[in-house]
Amino acid sequence: MKKAFITGANKGIGLETARQLLQKGFYVYIGSRSFENGLQAVEKLKGEGLTNVEAIQLDVTDDNSVKNARTEIGKKTDRLDVLINNAAISGVKLDGNGNYIAQTWTAKEASIDTFKEVYATNVYGVVSVTQAFLDLLGNAAEPRIVMVSSTVGSLSLQSDPGWPAYEFGKFAVYGSSKSALNMYTVHLAYELRGTAFKVNMVDPGYTKTDFTNYNGGEVEEAGKRVAKYALIDEDGPTGKFFSEETNPETGEIPW
Repeated sequence: MKKAFITGANKGIGLETARQLLQKGFYVYIGSRSFENGLQAVEKLKGEGLTNVEAIQLDVTDDNSVKNARTEIGKKTDRLDVLINNAAISGVKLDGNGNYIAQTWTAKEASIDTFKEVYATNVYGVVSVTQAFLDLLGNAAEPRIVMVSSTVGSLSLQSDPGWPAYEFGKFAVYGSSKSALNMYTVHLAYELRGTAFKVNMVDPGYTKTDFTNYNGGEVEEAGKRVAKYALIDEDGPTGKFFSEETNPETGEIPW
């Protein structure tokens, strides 16, 4: 039985991805900053008949929490087939009417503290978790790492006036954190070239979760897009950036 660890998987796209991998016969470890929320997610999945799942406490911004998560999973298995770095924050705040507060996301106004907070989860946390689990992944026959990203991290798309979403989604803090993560992924994929590892960035699309104030497409489709790149075979891509919402034909989009 293949085993997957998904960060930030107690809700939203992470939870749906866990559900779909469980349906494919995986054993799934659900990473959750709140262990209680993780347990509730596990009980929900078990209530659906998906029993090969358990919660792991994980705060990606806390080095000790990352080490403890690695230790706990290491007690249960000597192999990890899939790591999905899903945990992320936007740094964007809403007012009482559900409108974005510009000072929390614009290049002109967002504070350094907001940049630090977002990067701590979206960049440094991913690096920390990935490095902590590389050894277990290396024991798998076909290890897969999926970085959950966004088209707002694409420099090419964000700077293209012809892109349909050019006038939307200029979130300087969140976008730049995803751009930084993209670059890390390129380097990681390069360093793991010639091995069985496949490392890719995946934009699940604008999805109806609390992350988007419940605007966008269905979470089932987003989970399917992420799970797809956890399931690729030895002939699958590596070091690529995919958004099937943006490019339905091949999925690949420019960095």
